[in-house]
Amino acid sequence: MKTDLFDYDLPNSFIAQQPAEPRESSRLMVLHRKDGRIEHRRFSDIVEYLNGGDDYMMAPDLLVANNSRVIPARIYGRKPTGGKVEIFLLKQIDADGLLWECLTRGRNLKMGSTIERLGSDEDGSAEIVMVHETGTRHVRFDRQPYGFGDVPLPPYITEYVGDAERYQTIYNKLEGSAAAPTAGLHFSVDLLADLHKRGVALETVTLHVGLDTFRPVEAEDVDEHMIHSEWATLSAETAKRINETALMRGRVVAVGTTSVRTLEWAATRAQGVDPYDGDACPWQRVAAFESSVDLYIRPGYRFRAVDALVTNFHLPKSSLLMLVSAFVGHGMANADPDAGRQVLLKAYEVAKAEGYRFYSFGDAMLIV
Repeated sequence: MKTDLFDYDLPNSFIAQQPAEPRESSRLMVLHRKDGRIEHRRFSDIVEYLNGGDDYMMAPDLLVANNSRVIPARIYGRKPTGGKVEIFLLKQIDADGLLWECLTRGRNLKMGSTIERLGSDEDGSAEIVMVHETGTRHVRFDRQPYGFGDVPLPPYITEYVGDAERYQTIYNKLEGSAAAPTAGLHFSVDLLADLHKRGVALETVTLHVGLDTFRPVEAEDVDEHMIHSEWATLSAETAKRINETALMRGRVVAVGTTSVRTLEWAATRAQGVDPYDGDACPWQRVAAFESSVDLYIRPGYRFRAVDALVTNFHLPKSSLLMLVSAFVGHGMANADPDAGRQVLLKAYEVAKAEGYRFYSFGDAMLIV
């Protein structure tokens, strides 16, 4: 399958620069996989599509969301010569939190280069101790770097000047992400309380989102793309809750593609199967784990853990668009592995015609 098949045109005017207020007032496109039917709602209406356990023969639906928190990853400083430097934290290397893999911007930043005047107080310093062939660098800081940095927004958001906390989910817990798990930005305290009152519970997993998640796939063929690796964990308690929900025919509703990757990784580990072959185990959907996750989901994938998906509208030619295409196709009667992509891209054209807002601060889809 060619990567260009996942391309689509999106003028900049469709890219949301401000989040909806309140959070749950964003728009919601509901896509029914079996017949391709589309409904246009508000995100707060999601309560009408989730089962709270009214049927005594079925367990309530279970929302599973990513509780990772975006770190203050963007740091500004200067070289001793005065040249400006930008550092972007990607991954902590050591246990002390002083050595990090980073992206850097600035002239002549080689091994041994020092960077000074970090942060707003300009009292920190760092040294580049390794340069990778990929262009990333290992940077050693003189103290924990979180105090120097700002929470980064995606490069396509250029006009937002509000509180950086708006780029965090309300249930965030563990710091570690370079970007927000943005499908969760639509949930407010009031909405979660309403869902809880109706019997729909929320469980969380953790996957620390890396920047590669949002980068376009550059390989000509989809299968040639090398997927990135991200650290994730699923607790035994949450795994038990998911398995009980599935056993009682309740739906596991993933909030965002990062939750999908975590749950499906847990499912392939639990069932010991090829991700693209074999059916789901009826009594154990997932198993607890803590490890790096490099599961690449594209059309033809056999979903074993996730029954419904809350997601945003994704960038052209991205692995996230491929994942959602695979999920749409998995729930269709048509056996053509490309059918999901076709239905999803048609839905995107409808979204543009209806004035939906795209990407991180944009509107949402519920795929059932």
